[in-house]
Amino acid sequence: MLFMVIERFRDNDMVPVYRAVRDSGRQLPDGLEYVDSWVEPTFGRCFQLMRCDDLRLLQQWVLGWRGAGVTFEIVPVVSSADTREVVAPYLDGD
Repeated sequence: MLFMVIERFRDNDMVPVYRAVRDSGRQLPDGLEYVDSWVEPTFGRCFQLMRCDDLRLLQQWVLGWRGAGVTFEIVPVVSSADTREVVAPYLDGD
């Protein structure tokens, strides 16, 4: 499954988190895959696309970042291509 992980940096300060990533990596448990990420221009939030089949891996990962000045919101998402397949049968109906 795909998940959009929305990270919020305390005081819009992403430097402590980026420093931790530089020094220790993303600290992903086996089975949790980082796909890509985007950061707001104000440095308030980072949007990370992650993939895994076991939600406990996301919980384990979040616990590993306690005290780093970041909070997490995790939202299950479906790709646009997959959604088009689901919606296609309904496009020509009433």
